[in-house]
Amino acid sequence: MTQESLLNVLELTVGAMLVYNFVLSRFLGICPFLGVSRRLDTALGMSAAVVFVMTISSAITATIYNLGLKKTFLINGTEVNLLFLKVLIFIAVIAALVQIVEVLLQKFSPPLYKALGIYLPLITTNCAVLGAAMLNSVNDRGIWESTVFSFFSALGFGLALVLFSSLRERLDLSAVPRPFQGMAIALITAGILAMAFVGFSGLC
Repeated sequence: MTQESLLNVLELTVGAMLVYNFVLSRFLGICPFLGVSRRLDTALGMSAAVVFVMTISSAITATIYNLGLKKTFLINGTEVNLLFLKVLIFIAVIAALVQIVEVLLQKFSPPLYKALGIYLPLITTNCAVLGAAMLNSVNDRGIWESTVFSFFSALGFGLALVLFSSLRERLDLSAVPRPFQGMAIALITAGILAMAFVGFSGLC
């Protein structure tokens, strides 16, 4: 394996998960990050749902982008490019997958479905999921690269969510000063966690 290919692998795996973490570095997907991080079990459930949706949606959107949207078609002597439909199609794919996840959770894990509440359908508008698909198209990644990047990005999202929920559970048992109770201490903790992840910036 050449040095260039090794760097590409690091960027797609370690880079996506730690260095360019969607929540703590790119600041995408903050809504579910703050909303479902009060308990570890709901954080794990949301992480699994995001990994599934982000990975599958990126594989599908990358296929659509590479095989259709970025190509120019000749219709009646006029060149037609379908890139203007990119965001619309990406959102439609993500929404369809979220519906599948919602139905499966409602049938097989009603407690988790109830615990996730409104944040489960909000995965459709989760900017981290859409951001992964958009980053893949902007960087002109192939189908395999897009899938790998999105999978490890989703794992990074899950890692941040699980770490944050663990810290919040500890904070519930701690004597937090009154002015910092509630969302205030949660935001401060998230900021410190984001600062910790800055230490990974030199890895790749």
